[in-house]
Amino acid sequence: MNIEEIREYCLSKPDVTESLPFGDDTLVFKVNGKMFLLANLDGPLRINIKADPDEVNYRLEHFHEAKPGYHMNKNHWITTDIQLVSDMQRLREWIDCSYLLVRSSATKKQPKHQ
Repeated sequence: MNIEEIREYCLSKPDVTESLPFGDDTLVFKVNGKMFLLANLDGPLRINIKADPDEVNYRLEHFHEAKPGYHMNKNHWITTDIQLVSDMQRLREWIDCSYLLVRSSATKKQPKHQ
């Protein structure tokens, strides 16, 4: 995957926005105002994605492309070097999990309307 494929994949999901809040070198995708994926735009393509802490540990132990989240909470985020990913379907699943985790947490915190 390249940055355009990642961008298109993220933006195809409901309620996703993109922005550059940290400068021109970091593209951020949010669902309901909460970050679920960050991508560097300078140098080798890497993304930060959120995961459940147990899943973070599993990925770090079993996948060489997964590293502790760069500049993020290491219990909840991993950094993935896209050049090292051999299974693009797995990468899409990780992005999906991050999106769903953040979306469900944002939905739980929003007040319910009658």
